[in-house]
Order: sequence, then C-alpha cells, then structure tokens
Amino acid sequence: METIFVLLPLALLIAAIAVGLFIWAARTGQFDDLDTPAVRILFDDEEPQRLHGTSATGAKAGRRSAAASAEAETRRVLR
Repeated sequence: METIFVLLPLALLIAAIAVGLFIWAARTGQFDDLDTPAVRILFDDEEPQRLHGTSATGAKAGRRSAAASAEAETRRVLR
C-alpha cells in the first residue's frame, strides 16, 4: 500500500511533464511541417561539378538555383 503512495504521484508527475513538453513543442512549431524533412533526402544538395570553368559567383548562383529547384520540387511532390 505504501508503494502506491509513492508511485501514483510519481506517475502523475511524469505524465504532467510529458503533457507540458508536448504543449511546448506544439507552440514552438515543432510539428508544423512533418513531410518536407522526409522527402528532403531524395534531392541533391549541390549541383554536380561542371567540366567547364565557372567563376566563384557563378558557382554560388548555381547552388542557390539548385536549392531553389529542390525546394520547388518538394512543394510539387507534397501537393
């Protein structure tokens, strides 16, 4: 019987902490986008190396456009 007096408040405390963490996560946006991280692995991060010489600014612009196209593809897949 004494065990119940210890375990019941302990179980209620653990449940209250779990509910509090869930509410915190929901309010801070942890569950806003559950699909994009799952499909992000399917897209390349960088554009493959080109055989022709490219300036540093051209390479940066290429990476940006690759990232933008991957993001657009992610949106298309999710629709």
